[in-house]
Amino acid sequence: MKKKVRLGVIGVSGRGRGLLGLLLEMDDVEIVGISDLYQDRLDAAVKKTIDAGRKAPKASLDYRDLLEIKNMDAILTPSSWTSHVQILLDAMDAGKYAATEVGGACSVEQCWELVRTSRRTGKPCMLLENCCYGREEMTVLNMIKEGLFGELVHAEGGYRHDLRDEISLGHVNRHYRLDNYLNRNGDVYPTHDLGPIAKYLNINRGNRMLSLVSVASKAVGLNEWNKTHKGADQDYTQTHFAMGDVVTTIIKCAHGETITLFHDTTLPRPYSRANLLQGTKGIWQEDKNGVYFDGISPKQHTWESINDYYERYEHPLWVKFRNDGVKGGHGGMDWLVLRAYVEAVKNGTDTPIDVYDTAAWMSITALSEDSVAMGGAPVAIPDFTNGAWINRGKSLKGMYSLDNWEV
Repeated sequence: MKKKVRLGVIGVSGRGRGLLGLLLEMDDVEIVGISDLYQDRLDAAVKKTIDAGRKAPKASLDYRDLLEIKNMDAILTPSSWTSHVQILLDAMDAGKYAATEVGGACSVEQCWELVRTSRRTGKPCMLLENCCYGREEMTVLNMIKEGLFGELVHAEGGYRHDLRDEISLGHVNRHYRLDNYLNRNGDVYPTHDLGPIAKYLNINRGNRMLSLVSVASKAVGLNEWNKTHKGADQDYTQTHFAMGDVVTTIIKCAHGETITLFHDTTLPRPYSRANLLQGTKGIWQEDKNGVYFDGISPKQHTWESINDYYERYEHPLWVKFRNDGVKGGHGGMDWLVLRAYVEAVKNGTDTPIDVYDTAAWMSITALSEDSVAMGGAPVAIPDFTNGAWINRGKSLKGMYSLDNWEV
């Protein structure tokens, strides 16, 4: 086991700076390299590292310079969506563990390249899907294991987040989301919802996603917002945005389950991940903070609070986390997903969200774009395990495992 993980961070805008701050709180992590396309962001991240009492890391505007650091163990990239895959490929080819912030792939071929490169180099590749480590999501995962839901039948989730200001001011703030919305139409951010669902349904370990259909509504939300607010960089009141205001995707799984995903970020609404899970014995709906279980819930056909189930069914990782003191952003799940990655690197094991998960979840964006472009036509979802999903079994047992935990 390594005593310290020597890590490079590629991309240090808002999200990158936040993750860097968490990593600097970890005594067993040394930041040895930082890269960004913009000098001011790079300088700020280096200063942040030094101010935390750490050694000055190697800094470069070209991330490939970091991959030449011989004793660097791993990289983490919170860069723009369209840059993630190439950085991951280059990192694995350089003999490093690779991890990326969330976002979908631009093509299915990119996802195959991730799998092929990980196999060839023997280096794991992890999508840092923090929602897999949310307290409520992990409690539901534990409740599934304990049989409360019975046989699972249907799941829903979404990224339903009013981002009209962030998108419209994208060129001012050098944020990549705007250009994607101007040019792409599909579910470009599916993994906050799909990641936990995939773990509920044992995707890639006894089950797989077979096909999807996606449809997109018209795109008028950003135009309307700009009529009122008028972004500082230019007036987007008449601009044609390719991205539909609401994109709905339905996925069919090998064992008959269905999944519905929503991408909804350009209309006024409170934040929601719209989680819902139905089985033969019960249901969970996040927006109601509610559950109902046959033979357990006190009133027939009446919701009860999921809070009443935490004492008995809270995931043991979260019990330990709360006892030790919750840290990190987004209620603590940022800390947990980073620790899951760091512990895998320290121990030289595969990551709990592995390259097959990463490829399958990221592929949904490209496949959704194809389906939307064809008027909602069904599109096959590749089996990135090449049949291994049938008999793969559970992952390596460990504290951060999402299907074989031991705390």
